[in-house]
Amino acid sequence: AEPPLLRSPSLPRMPTMGTPTRRKSHLLLLVSMALVSSPAWSSARGSPATFGPVFEDQPLGLLFPEESTEEKVTLACRARASPPATYRWKMNGTEMKLEPGSRHQLVGGNLVIMNPTKAQDAGVYQCLASNPVGTIVSREAVLRFGFLQEFSKEERDPVKTHEGWGVMLPCNPPAHYPGLSYRWLLNEFPNFIPTDGRHFVSQTTGNLYIARTNASDLGNYSCLATSHMDFSTKSVFSKFAQLNLAAEDTRLFAPSIKARFPAETYALVGQQVTLECFAFGNPVPQIKWRKVDGSLSPQWATAEPTLQIPSVSFEDEGTYECEAENSKGRDTVQGRIIVQAQPEWLKVISDMEADIGSNLRWGCAAAGKPRPTVRWLRNGEPLASQNRLEVVAGDLRFSKLSLEDSGMYQCVAENKHGTIYASAELAVQALAPDFRLNPVKRLIPAARGGKIVIPCQPRAAPKAVVLWSKGTEILVNSSRVTVTPDGTLIIRNISRSDEGKYTCFAENFMGKANSTGILSVRDATKITLAPSSADINLGDSLTLQCHASHDPTMDLTFIWTLDDFPIDFDKPGGHYRRASMKETVGDLTILNAQLRHGGKYTCMAQTVVDSASKEATVLVRGPPGPPGGVVVRNIGDTTVQLSWSRGFDNHSPIAKYTLQARTPPAGKWKQVRTNPANIEGNAETAQVLGLTPWMDYEFRVLASNILGTGEPSGPSSKIRTKEAAPSVAPSGLSGGGGAPGELILNWTPMSREYQNGDGFGYLLSFRRQGSTSWQTARVPGADAQHFVYSNDSVQPYTPFEVKIRSYNRRGDGPESLVALVYSAEEEPRVAPTKVWAKGVSSSEMNVTWEPVQQDMNGILLGYEIRYWKAGDKEAAADRVRTAGLDTSARVTGLHPNTKYHVTVRAYNRAGTGPASPSANATTMKPPPQRPPGNISWTFSSSSLSIKWDPVVPLRNESAVTGYKMLYQNDLHPAPTLHLTSKNWIEIAVPEDIGHALVQIRTTGPGGDGIPAEVHIVRNGGTSMMVENSAICPAPRPGAILSPSVVMLILVAYLEL
Repeated sequence: AEPPLLRSPSLPRMPTMGTPTRRKSHLLLLVSMALVSSPAWSSARGSPATFGPVFEDQPLGLLFPEESTEEKVTLACRARASPPATYRWKMNGTEMKLEPGSRHQLVGGNLVIMNPTKAQDAGVYQCLASNPVGTIVSREAVLRFGFLQEFSKEERDPVKTHEGWGVMLPCNPPAHYPGLSYRWLLNEFPNFIPTDGRHFVSQTTGNLYIARTNASDLGNYSCLATSHMDFSTKSVFSKFAQLNLAAEDTRLFAPSIKARFPAETYALVGQQVTLECFAFGNPVPQIKWRKVDGSLSPQWATAEPTLQIPSVSFEDEGTYECEAENSKGRDTVQGRIIVQAQPEWLKVISDMEADIGSNLRWGCAAAGKPRPTVRWLRNGEPLASQNRLEVVAGDLRFSKLSLEDSGMYQCVAENKHGTIYASAELAVQALAPDFRLNPVKRLIPAARGGKIVIPCQPRAAPKAVVLWSKGTEILVNSSRVTVTPDGTLIIRNISRSDEGKYTCFAENFMGKANSTGILSVRDATKITLAPSSADINLGDSLTLQCHASHDPTMDLTFIWTLDDFPIDFDKPGGHYRRASMKETVGDLTILNAQLRHGGKYTCMAQTVVDSASKEATVLVRGPPGPPGGVVVRNIGDTTVQLSWSRGFDNHSPIAKYTLQARTPPAGKWKQVRTNPANIEGNAETAQVLGLTPWMDYEFRVLASNILGTGEPSGPSSKIRTKEAAPSVAPSGLSGGGGAPGELILNWTPMSREYQNGDGFGYLLSFRRQGSTSWQTARVPGADAQHFVYSNDSVQPYTPFEVKIRSYNRRGDGPESLVALVYSAEEEPRVAPTKVWAKGVSSSEMNVTWEPVQQDMNGILLGYEIRYWKAGDKEAAADRVRTAGLDTSARVTGLHPNTKYHVTVRAYNRAGTGPASPSANATTMKPPPQRPPGNISWTFSSSSLSIKWDPVVPLRNESAVTGYKMLYQNDLHPAPTLHLTSKNWIEIAVPEDIGHALVQIRTTGPGGDGIPAEVHIVRNGGTSMMVENSAICPAPRPGAILSPSVVMLILVAYLEL
């Protein structure tokens, strides 16, 4: 039987840092039990499945409202352990007596406190979990009691100030824990004070600040304080305090900061930090924040009275300034944010297995601010240096471990902001040698002439002494045979005589064991056809041969490497293929070779006992690599000097270089002229020609050889060429228009690439056509595109010769060609003559006139016809304009049987000229408003005859002089128009039509009447009379009726 204090080696454990980590699965535990259950080993565990406690749930700090109706508080604790853990609790460092029937009950591992009170139960709690392996202590959990008392019942004194001054109303909150949030009411609930630039409620003191009072602030104010606890929220109101305002003081005064943040604010990493700053002043001051010793993140740079950093970090530490400013002055306040941090693990302990009698150094490390101190616990008790144990800060140092050193250890790191625990188990092992988990291989194949390595790795604690034998002969080190210090047997230059049984003997003070294997000698593997070095071009394919011989009793595998890295033949889209499926052939094919495929290829033929390999070098030639180090020197206005360093020639000499330039940020790369024009492959510098002055450039270099042009170099640093006078004249010179006495000139602004320098502008020259002297005007600014010369002596539509050049601070550019531009036009001064008007239908009249001179005061654009009803004023006239030189027009949309007055005026770009004498015209009576009725028709083989009743006009309608018929059939969709003065018509039609559409209407002096539409379907040659009535107004004369329109207005349908 096993000694009661001995145990099996522990299974691996993960470090414990607050949240427990799951162990390996139970299935693995059972397998481990089956493998190691043996009376030949010993350790501090009582069973192979034994392990110490690992916390899965630990208590959390709790804020309990004193007025809560909850009857209990639960602090959680649960640990995974085998055997299961038992639990104890400490309060303020003293172990609690958890007796049945008391207020403190243990439920599982949880501590339940019934009817908690601040006097008895507030404090620091810790859970202890124990089993036979050891004890661990949980993190500390603080139980606090929150409360919020009522405001004082005493009436509050009124607050008096002058209107226009700032004022502070104190909140004076009642006793409370923890902190509160604050709001203020004005007169009644829920009329809360807004958080605007004039009002501010401090969340530190609860006080209400008003930067500058006005009449709307008059009233009664109450402070609302709210406490937020873990599962409860409570609010209380103060008594109202009246704000009285004396006479308004309109004086302006500089800001005075009243709500100030502390000179030092301490914060923990990850917490939210809020600084408050609010000032009185008239006008209301503007708030600005800045970081004195660094830059303030834009997301925090607000004009609010609070600066909030939501998750503070060490980078946020520093001095911050609030500035309040208005038109009368400024006030500032500064304070420093000091960032500290709770302890955080840098290095944790993990479960450890160690041999009895060995030495062990175990360490942990933590960061924090202030720097954490580190202490150690063993089975929940403090650990100090003694005998074989040395405690040095974060290190435990054991000398000659014994079984009594086994147990649960905790590293504890703490500073004033918190404490963290890391737990692990130390298992000290005492174990007789055991080969069951790792015996010597039963059959050990080896290649003739090769080397064999036979490990001997029994499980043993302390480490076993190892001997080897062949048969009955103990092996000793020789030129061919070596037993290493760790017990491994190595035999070199193997021959058939080495075959036989080999036994490893292992022994320590706990016992002894042995394990035997049989060495079998096989034929060696050899490369029979080695790969040959090759020289190929980019894109070529190549096959590297590799054949081998081997012992026929074993499988042969070929492995290829490139520069000692294995080649992946299964990579999608890869360039490598195996060229043969034969066992002794391992040829490699490279498809579409790239530059990266050049290098040392190794073919290894391998069996389970040995391997053979041969190497070959593949050289891939290709276009050159990118040149490096492009440097720009000797910068002029149109030239620079470039230098670069040679890139890889990729095994083909560089023949030439090409230089390119672009204008950042989005310009395209373009080849540039150079000196020399052709840059040879051995060059490393050249001059760039033909650049634009005062332009930003980047340059790059490309190398070429016989195989092509390679990748470009990286871009050079950005440079700007020197300035020069403009070299191109502006374009698009034109003009015209404007007010009387003006000459307006327009041109196209010159883009950045043509400006050549700073101080850019335009120089205009102009003169009256025929004059000898030029006038000039200077227009600064590259974006300028308009100039107005104003002179009352300039006659309308006078031709001017104009030209333009650009300038910058380096000089003037070339002049443009001379353009002819006219001064501003004036309205025509002459009215049209011989105006004549006549009504031609019920809604139209024709107007004619004699023209005016085309170029008088400007270019004549056309004529404007004004017409109005007799009896109306001319101001109510409608207008119609003609374009061009036409001297007649038809006016439509008139009222029937109505007399109109008509005038005509000429117009140009400057406006409209004087009116002609008026002419009169009367429109015709309207056409009859009834369509033809009683329509009948007859089909013959080649004609269609249609009859209808005549339409008789009424007294207020114009005469009927004839009829219009619009005809359309299914063979010819284009309609045809037929006229007749009778009430019937006969038209020729194809014999094979299936149906036709007919529309009939009256016509006369008043225009066309309402149509009657019928849809005729041919069937048997008979006819029938159909009575029709129109359902829509008649379209204008000459309009084409589409089939879709006809179907919408269809009123009769007949099959014949």
